[in-house]
Amino acid sequence: MSWVEDIKTDALFITSEKNERDFSPNVRYRDYAISPTRYHWESQNSTSERSRTGLRYQHHADQGSQVLLFLRRYKVNSIGKPEPWMLLGPATYVKHTGNKPMAITWDLQHELPADVWSYSAAITSG
Repeated sequence: MSWVEDIKTDALFITSEKNERDFSPNVRYRDYAISPTRYHWESQNSTSERSRTGLRYQHHADQGSQVLLFLRRYKVNSIGKPEPWMLLGPATYVKHTGNKPMAITWDLQHELPADVWSYSAAITSG
């Protein structure tokens, strides 16, 4: 997660498939596509719904800020290099449950590409 004050933008970086080697259990957030235009994302463990960041997520549209989702399937690709991020585009807050982390549902402005929808949605069944 990165907040860029100058352009009032939250950039949320998601690695969809988190292995034990690269991600400790406390940061293996459950992030997955609910539909081609809806995404479930978990905030950092320290983010509460009443924190400055949590409130910004919830009220970003009213406050004139935007949220951009970036996704990669794996942290490292098949040749051992960092996998690049794909911009999924702007997202709009729908709802959340929980606290520390917040489980947020985002509406995506653009539909996920079919291959991304396929592997992102597959995560939910595992």
